[in-house]
Amino acid sequence: MTTHGTLCYIKDNGKILLQKKAKKLFGGDRWNAPGGKIAKGETPEQGVIREIHEETGLTISNPLNRGTLIFHTPEQKDPVWLVHVFETEKYSGELKQDYREGKLEWVDETKLPFDQMWEDDKYWLPLMLKQKNFEGKFYFTEGLKKLVDHEVKILD
Repeated sequence: MTTHGTLCYIKDNGKILLQKKAKKLFGGDRWNAPGGKIAKGETPEQGVIREIHEETGLTISNPLNRGTLIFHTPEQKDPVWLVHVFETEKYSGELKQDYREGKLEWVDETKLPFDQMWEDDKYWLPLMLKQKNFEGKFYFTEGLKKLVDHEVKILD
């Protein structure tokens, strides 16, 4: 069964809000955008707005859906994850300091820590930063341990 999720890259004056996931959580000890699973009955947009508020305390508006990431592993016929990637510059509220999900930090978009992020990010995140829409398919070893193949398409 495929898990549906979201990520949202919140931009502010050349910086992007990233989250270093808590070690005990999925994706632990890696930098990523905040986001999470889409709840039953939610659209991807509703899910990303809810998840961002839960994880950061911020309320985003007008998130722009830039692309879809599809993750495959050998242990499952269907994709393991289908993730909708959003970006926005429109947000309000105060960044919360409760780091149960992971540490939040504004990072210069020209200095992203790709060596501490998921392996696939280097293939599609630069496209998103250039306002390109995309679809990425990523093939990992069991348990999403190591990237073995990928294809990324720019969409019109």
